[in-house]
Amino acid sequence: MSGPETKRVLLAKPRGYCAGVDRAVEAVEQALEKHGAPVYVRKQIVHNVHVVQTLSDRGAIFVDETDEVPPGSIVVFSAHGVSPAVRDQAKDRELRTIDATCPLVTKVHGEVKRFAREDYDILLVGHRGHEEVEGTSGEAPANVQLVDSVADVASVTVRDPEKVVWLSQTTLSVDETMQTVHALRERFPTLQNPPSDDICYATQNRQVAVKAMAPQCDLVLVVGSANSSNSVRLVEVALAAGAGASYLIDYARQIDDSWLDGVRTVGVTSGASVPEVLVRGVLDHLAERGWGEVEEITTAEETLTFALPRELRPNRVAR
Repeated sequence: MSGPETKRVLLAKPRGYCAGVDRAVEAVEQALEKHGAPVYVRKQIVHNVHVVQTLSDRGAIFVDETDEVPPGSIVVFSAHGVSPAVRDQAKDRELRTIDATCPLVTKVHGEVKRFAREDYDILLVGHRGHEEVEGTSGEAPANVQLVDSVADVASVTVRDPEKVVWLSQTTLSVDETMQTVHALRERFPTLQNPPSDDICYATQNRQVAVKAMAPQCDLVLVVGSANSSNSVRLVEVALAAGAGASYLIDYARQIDDSWLDGVRTVGVTSGASVPEVLVRGVLDHLAERGWGEVEEITTAEETLTFALPRELRPNRVAR
């Protein structure tokens, strides 16, 4: 039994890789295995510095735009998705494409196309400049307006207040998104909801786990990269849920020992693009400093998996 002075770690579950990230990383690995290096990847396949470096070491070449890829080469589209314009550029350069877009992002792209066909104004709740938002907006730029936060709501203009729908980036904070939606609905009372929940199941599950854990924690360490939207949100969720402090780190070596001063309970979680080896590194680091007791806080079990992109699936033999 834990005493009042016992140092302990609460380990959130679910954490780490989601089905879409697992599929995207495996897509690059399989492309390298099947075709050999180099395989080009447009943008970071997922937002994690360790994953990108590991794949780079194996022969993946990460580029910002398709015009950096030699004509005729293989290019993998990242989990965050791309716009039709990017697909057209790849076709013009005769690139062999492998589409590793997360199926949940693809679902939102489909919603944009559907509502654009019906000539709705589409209010996309998301972060300006994020790759997912750029790809989603690109499906119907004339119909989509980005709403970054509650502060943007006042400047939204629509053609017909009766034909407005909101959609969202998949990796947002559920609570913040609903604050923005509430503000939008005050302006547009007949604002329609997405046909199904846009915020990804894994993003929601990781936030729920952190909320369950954070009130007991003097400190919450979130393993994830600074450009990972869902990882950054976990820090915000931890603080809002009552954690004494919370920090985002890529590696255990980034933990500042001063963060541990006076701390008894440390919460640990990781973003949806983070391999478990990095979490294990953090647990080992904490164990060496006296936080050896680990209790897993489980709020959901995840069993969803996605098939590899069709370009990498084995060819069926005709009978």
